[in-house]
Amino acid sequence: MPPFDDVLPEGLRFRSPAPLVDIGANLTHESFARDREAVIRRARAAGVDTLILTGTDLEHAEQAVGLARDHAGLHATAGIHPHDASQWSPSLEAAMRELHRMPEVVAVGECGLDFNRNFSTPAEQERAFEAQLGLAAESGLPLFLHERDAGRRMRDMLHAWRDDISRAVVHCFTADRETLYGYLDLDLHIGLTGWLCDERRGHHLRELVGAIPLNRLMVETDCPYLLPRNLPAKLKGRRHEPALLPWIVREIAHWRGNTEAELARATTATALAFFGLDGDDTRQALEEGQRHG
Repeated sequence: MPPFDDVLPEGLRFRSPAPLVDIGANLTHESFARDREAVIRRARAAGVDTLILTGTDLEHAEQAVGLARDHAGLHATAGIHPHDASQWSPSLEAAMRELHRMPEVVAVGECGLDFNRNFSTPAEQERAFEAQLGLAAESGLPLFLHERDAGRRMRDMLHAWRDDISRAVVHCFTADRETLYGYLDLDLHIGLTGWLCDERRGHHLRELVGAIPLNRLMVETDCPYLLPRNLPAKLKGRRHEPALLPWIVREIAHWRGNTEAELARATTATALAFFGLDGDDTRQALEEGQRHG
């Protein structure tokens, strides 16, 4: 594991003009094992006061729940990523159902379809996704969705369940205009990452972000992945972290024609409502953030 400095370089110490919610942080990833507490402190110093920790399988969902119990402003999702869909079983479904009953868990997922790599077969992915759609309908929790090269099939499956599930966000959206409009027609939310900051593959998103209604837009790092390529200073180790979310917000705001403060306030209000986070929890997180700011 590469070493990481305890503090970010001066050129990467951003502070959001308004509190932010990172709706997709993989803080259970092994790259955070050495300095996870410092990462959380740096996030709060940057104004990223609320973190939704992504649970991509049973082990990481349980770890995310543990972190959420120990830190105000941290919450967890619980699901099976399509890469691991071949593991789906009755016992795993029962374990997920129990996690979804815990107060720390605010969404079902990460779940969905990924026909790009097919680490699990499309049939296995559809089976696991269908089951998790059922768990979302049963629990009333929103869905935290993953989709790659499977937009049409994803829309078909969601359409069949749309009257039974509550809210859903397509996290780390990277697809085309047709797919975006299809998701918006289903009244889905859209999560944007630092993919927008990648001139090699994210250029098309710059033309699409203005089509996303502000009350359907949320922001995320998907850390430790998707480190923005256009950061103003180099970061040792190339590991992404929540403290860099304000830079992503700055980029999105630029391409939408919003101010950073407008985008921060809107995406935070949307995220808090989407995940059903109450005012007391939010105030506690903000107070901690102010102490570390």
